[in-house]
Amino acid sequence: MPTITRIANEFLAVEISSLGAEMQSATTRDGAGWLWNGDAAFWTGRSPVLFPIVGKAPDDTLLIDGAPYPMAQHGFARRREFTLDDAAATACRYVLEASDETRAAYPFDFRLAVAHSLDGPALTVAAEVENRGETPMPFGCGFHPAFRWPLPGAQGKPHAVILDNAGEPERQPLEKGLLSQDRTTSPFQAGRLTLAQDLFEDDALVFPEGAGNGLTYAAEGGPSLTFHFENLPNLALWTKPGAPFLCVEPWHGTAALYEGPHELKDRPYTTLLGPGEHTRFAFTVIFPT
Repeated sequence: MPTITRIANEFLAVEISSLGAEMQSATTRDGAGWLWNGDAAFWTGRSPVLFPIVGKAPDDTLLIDGAPYPMAQHGFARRREFTLDDAAATACRYVLEASDETRAAYPFDFRLAVAHSLDGPALTVAAEVENRGETPMPFGCGFHPAFRWPLPGAQGKPHAVILDNAGEPERQPLEKGLLSQDRTTSPFQAGRLTLAQDLFEDDALVFPEGAGNGLTYAAEGGPSLTFHFENLPNLALWTKPGAPFLCVEPWHGTAALYEGPHELKDRPYTTLLGPGEHTRFAFTVIFPT
């Protein structure tokens, strides 16, 4: 059975599961819970870490140097048991390392460390990837946290996502779960997108570029969550129509292109990490005080 690690300070308490190193709850000192609760009637995820791919592969099969490997949507890390590597009052780190089982789907020697840390009302979630093999390692990495919609105390209020850069990034639709070759006009106006359930009738809103390094998810006249992204150039927003959550998903890597190349290294925004190299991806969310 998965184990739960709790970190906390005077502003915030966060629980993280060893299964997928996935955050399970985020509660402010007033008792308000901000993270989606994983209700199976809609979606059992809460805040999965996506590795070694983001999104889908054609027929759930990756090609790596021409050889096929089975790979479910968003990769296998979210379904793997991690090892608790370090824990303190306000921070913890879980680690997943390559095994015979992972190599059957992804033939690389990797180390994935996922750290959660608190600094005042801010939570940072970081993924550090190391290539321990002798050949370049292609992969995608991203985050999929789901927050309540409406936000606590904001029932009946309009909600919006506001980009720090006031951008109007083009949307790239999904076709059968894969990224379309085409892009459509941005739903943002001067960096603002007023949320409505019908926006998600055709799956997630994916913005491969132009969304910037930060945003605010806010209720009009109510609470807000402020996000900052590190080494995560792609953004998606998603919910299941009718579900009471919004996923704010910063990525480095996307689904494969529809009718595009099947090789992992050729997927959009794939990272190619050299032998012995490591890299980091992170997001920070600041909660109301």
